[in-house]
Amino acid sequence: MANFPTTPHLVLRTEAGNRYLPLVGSNCWTIGRSEDNNFAISDRWISRTHAMLQCMDGGEFYLIDLGSRNGSFINGRRVSIPVILHNGDRLTFGQTELEFYSPSPASEDESEELDSQDFTVTAALHVRRLISVMVVDIRNFTVLTRQLDEKILSEVIGTWFRRAGNIIRDRGSWVDKYIGDAVMAVWFHSTEKATNEEVLRIFQALNSLHEATVELNDRYPLPFPLRIGAGLNTGYAMVGNTGSGDRPDYTALGDTVNSAFRLESATKEIGLDIALGESTYQYASGVFSDRPSLFEQYNVHLKGYEKPTITYACSFETLDAFLRSNAQNP
Repeated sequence: MANFPTTPHLVLRTEAGNRYLPLVGSNCWTIGRSEDNNFAISDRWISRTHAMLQCMDGGEFYLIDLGSRNGSFINGRRVSIPVILHNGDRLTFGQTELEFYSPSPASEDESEELDSQDFTVTAALHVRRLISVMVVDIRNFTVLTRQLDEKILSEVIGTWFRRAGNIIRDRGSWVDKYIGDAVMAVWFHSTEKATNEEVLRIFQALNSLHEATVELNDRYPLPFPLRIGAGLNTGYAMVGNTGSGDRPDYTALGDTVNSAFRLESATKEIGLDIALGESTYQYASGVFSDRPSLFEQYNVHLKGYEKPTITYACSFETLDAFLRSNAQNP
């Protein structure tokens, strides 16, 4: 009997037999016609960089269309936003179909046989670190899905997610989570405080995300301008490796993360684009020392918190003007 891979993989069925594409050794794999992809597929209906699979904390795999012309499909349904894959799902790109397999973890009986030391080592990987968490959300996405052609919607959102991932990686982080029409990224700070350089990179990433969003408005016939909002929070959190030895997945847990999501939601209440936690604002004061009025202070009621929370907010236009001025007068 042929050996069947026991690790997550894709199966490409061809006339010459099955081709197994292993999903190991990384947490991100691209699929497309170009040889630059992790999985290059010769199909003229597939875009040069068509889609991406990303393994998140907890072992979930997401399929993310990267703005392809002909779309990505799961079990015959076109996807616009990142979608969680399930064992046995059929993925279609162009005229090519692949099958996704993620074998179930060990049974309870097998798990009981594992040395308890294994669990101790895993737990020890979680450490308390100072981090900054950024949550960016596409505004009015539900309304957009009702008013925009499905093909154009897929291209717009896929392109946005691809650019968001590239921008965040270029600025020293990675996309930690995809949540529907939003992304979460985490920056680890190298010392007991966030340096001016680290904080500046985060704000540059935010500004680049805004610029990428504006470019999509010029490129596609949208019913209304695409906009994003962002929450940014800095504090201590438990950070650890939740993946296997050959595919580590670092993630953060705690109030610092939860507050970043709440701050993003608060921007809608405030009517501005970016909301900072109080600690983030304190760390950012060194970067924005010559523009103390850049951020306005507000008291907001965050969901799940009993007392009002102080936040500092500004618009993307204000942030962009500062960064441009700062670049011209270093």
